[in-house]
Amino acid sequence: MRLRCAVLDDFQNVATEVADWSPLADEVDVVTFDTHFPDEDALAAALADVDIVVTLRERVAFPGSLITRLPRLKLIVASGMRNTVIDYAAAETHGVTVCGTASSSTPPVELTWALLLGLARGIVEESGSLRENGPWQRTVGADLHGRRLGLLGLGKIGSRVARVGLAFGMQVSAWSQNLTKERADEAGVDLAPSLPDLLATSDFVSVHLALGDRTRGLLGPAELALLKPTAYLINTSRAAIVDQDALLAALHEGRIAGAGVDVFDTEPLPADHPMRTAPRLLATPHLGYVSDANYATYYGQAIEDIRAFLSGSPIRRLP
Repeated sequence: MRLRCAVLDDFQNVATEVADWSPLADEVDVVTFDTHFPDEDALAAALADVDIVVTLRERVAFPGSLITRLPRLKLIVASGMRNTVIDYAAAETHGVTVCGTASSSTPPVELTWALLLGLARGIVEESGSLRENGPWQRTVGADLHGRRLGLLGLGKIGSRVARVGLAFGMQVSAWSQNLTKERADEAGVDLAPSLPDLLATSDFVSVHLALGDRTRGLLGPAELALLKPTAYLINTSRAAIVDQDALLAALHEGRIAGAGVDVFDTEPLPADHPMRTAPRLLATPHLGYVSDANYATYYGQAIEDIRAFLSGSPIRRLP
């Protein structure tokens, strides 16, 4: 019997174009879905006759309650080598193998700077005004040179963001619960003595932390109140690190200059979500890892994972 493979959330309809799926043609039928399933019932119905699922990053959760409803499921391939929304114990119990792929940290670094620069120089507002024959020059840009960039997290992504900031002539400082002076010195940045100090002294704050018990809600009302009224906040990491209601309040009340956000508490963002209409907000639909090279890696290695699984020797197994 031929196997059926579902590729989820292929919003751009490119999954079968950026990689060569022909090596699977003799054994596997591939179907792609370009819309997000709104709930577990819809997902369970769509995947009822599926043996293999390819899912991007952590877009779709696979809790035990869903896995038990998919008796044909044999393999989940998730892009990246870290995924917190798959119930690995349930997968093992039901005989489902989980594999991952490589993932480049370069695209989220680049998007971080796209958001930061877009905010600092009013790119969206100025471009819109020009196209609409509005006023010639509406904003006064915020300089980067000589300003302080505060980084929450100095891992693979944060350290690369730091290098760009230094190239712009910014003063760069960083903080996280485990960050040491040695690591900060190695990256050429200052170690902030505390989170409050970093927030209070930075002109731009960018979040690059993994979501966990210690970072969930890390930036709440009290922390956001420490930001300068001229400061900008960038979050391309995880929405839950920043209290969404507190951020919306800060934006509406003009207590910060603006925010650049690529991640949300619900994705895709509902049509009536307040983030869609918040002032001083430059928002993108979770594009951090969405690039030609990353997609070629994700889907190319997903095909490798499937072939290895079919041969009886799974590779890149998770967790």
